[in-house]
Amino acid sequence: MSLTAQRPFSIHIFLPDGTPDGVRVVEKDNWLGVGLVCPRARFPDAKSRPEFNRPGVYALIGPSEESDLPKVYIGQGDTALPRLEQHFSKKDFWTSLILFVSQTDFLDKTRIEYLESRLCALAGEAKRCVLDNKQAPQLPTLSEAAQAAVNGFLEEMLPIYPLLGVTAFEKPQVMRVEVTHYVLRARGIEARGYEEGSGFVVLAGSQVANDFVPSAATYLQTLRAALQEQGVIADRGDGLKLTQDYTFDSPSTAAGVVIGRTVNGRETWRDEAGKTLKENQSHGTEGNGETV
Repeated sequence: MSLTAQRPFSIHIFLPDGTPDGVRVVEKDNWLGVGLVCPRARFPDAKSRPEFNRPGVYALIGPSEESDLPKVYIGQGDTALPRLEQHFSKKDFWTSLILFVSQTDFLDKTRIEYLESRLCALAGEAKRCVLDNKQAPQLPTLSEAAQAAVNGFLEEMLPIYPLLGVTAFEKPQVMRVEVTHYVLRARGIEARGYEEGSGFVVLAGSQVANDFVPSAATYLQTLRAALQEQGVIADRGDGLKLTQDYTFDSPSTAAGVVIGRTVNGRETWRDEAGKTLKENQSHGTEGNGETV
């Protein structure tokens, strides 16, 4: 998720409408940025807010017709409002937007173009959404100092997205703490993974069953189809495998996609001693395994 080591932080959420499902203004301690979350239905009334008249980078988020993965469009504007008004009239898929701006003049045209390009690259690497951008924006040229400064701004932005329910930019990071490895063996395949805060990570190289049993849940089949479309699951000549570490929303979804059957993942994933994920969590032993 983060470009560097994770660290504690506090956020402050202001509800100008006085309702939890309305506009939200998000700030962090000791950060010059501000995030604005706006449901599509509130945009006509909310667009008079000053944040929309600043340079900023935004994500439009909504359901995808192609799969169970959300659809996301990343954009930017040296004044965000005109671009967002165009998207309001021409893009039908999105149901909410998240806009990030600076409370100072830190963000200019080149810097928001840099943020747009980096966010598109992160979403493309994570493959946890259907990216609506037709072309990947190129990184603009920045001085080394400016690039470091904008990366610092991005580093502050990224942990906020999952707090707002958006995991599109999260790719499993190399863990520096001990976590328990789990293995799943069924239907002739073997998969490995571990649980983390945002879901269950299945490791690259894990095998995937060739087909689904007739009773498998539809959402598992549509999710696997989307992952195959994006190249997360592919046939390398010796059967289907994961081509990268991938975070699923839950152990059950992870297990269901790889073995092609609806299962309870907490009872299916087992550590090397044969204990299930559920048993380890019940006895408070989670995290006493190998280092990933």
